[in-house]
Amino acid sequence: MQTLTADEYNFLAELAKAYRDVHLPSLKQSGNWNPRLGVDALCFQHHSAKCMVGALITPCELWLVLVPEQHRVTEPLADSLTLSLPSGAYRLSLERLPGGYEFYKRAILRDLSDLGSLQEAARLAQQMMGRLMQPAEESNI
Repeated sequence: MQTLTADEYNFLAELAKAYRDVHLPSLKQSGNWNPRLGVDALCFQHHSAKCMVGALITPCELWLVLVPEQHRVTEPLADSLTLSLPSGAYRLSLERLPGGYEFYKRAILRDLSDLGSLQEAARLAQQMMGRLMQPAEESNI
């Protein structure tokens, strides 16, 4: 597995910031708002030469995310796609953010109100990605 570059980590941090800037007001209104959490892109890895897959944690939800390599995008992205992982196929929806950020997402957990810290959220994201990257017969998903 290829390690992400510093530029890719910076891009993911900027994407998380753009998501936070757009969605924070509505997240704060959610009944499952957790003030102990922030928005962060975690556990990303290259899925192919054209994209990275990982988790987006928010104060309310945990998302499975596919980020196309922006410099490789030559046509408009479809509104949805099916992501094939070792554990199965997952339907993701396109999200467009200011600044030209485009990525696909699917909610995996919609209530993170019980988590006590961003460290707990990071462990949860690691567990989720570990399960998603296991073949279906080995996974509990």
